[in-house]
Amino acid sequence: MTINDQHYINLIIEGDTNAFTVLVERYQDLVFTLTFRMLKNREEAEEVSQDTFVKVYKSLNKFKGDSKFSTWIYRIAYNTSLDRIKKNKKFLNDVAIDEFTEHQVKAIDNALDRLENKERKQTIQDCIALLPGDDSFLLTLYYFEDLSLEEISKTIGLTANNVKVKLFRSRKKLATILKDKLEPELIEYYERERR
Repeated sequence: MTINDQHYINLIIEGDTNAFTVLVERYQDLVFTLTFRMLKNREEAEEVSQDTFVKVYKSLNKFKGDSKFSTWIYRIAYNTSLDRIKKNKKFLNDVAIDEFTEHQVKAIDNALDRLENKERKQTIQDCIALLPGDDSFLLTLYYFEDLSLEEISKTIGLTANNVKVKLFRSRKKLATILKDKLEPELIEYYERERR
């Protein structure tokens, strides 16, 4: 990215509507991924992505720059997805959670760290897709956008401590799914290593 987002935001506010295309192109893939993770339905995610960009466009003058522009867009995508879920009154099936200790979650994280980066990404993406929308969204920001707790807290409107708790619970659910995906010996090996 040679020119930063603020440059285009200023152009749009000054009346250059074509500049908005640049921002849409920058963020459309990620907004779609996040909304799809929440809604689990391609058509719904496409509609919510469009709604997100309409809201972003209409409220650009409210963007104060106290967080990253991407964080602001993720927050709008998250809230728009939540609104759609409430509107549809769809209840997503939760993944059954075995009682995982923090130690076991860390052991699985360590096993993931050992996988080749590309393989690790694909494994995590496949498993995240099986989680309920809220967990999916949170873990996508954590694993693929490398957002800090503070940035995630601004995105979803919770305190950093609440995000930490939600993230831990989401990672426990992810660990349940990953446990079936990863070779049991691999996990056992890393659990023994940490003792």
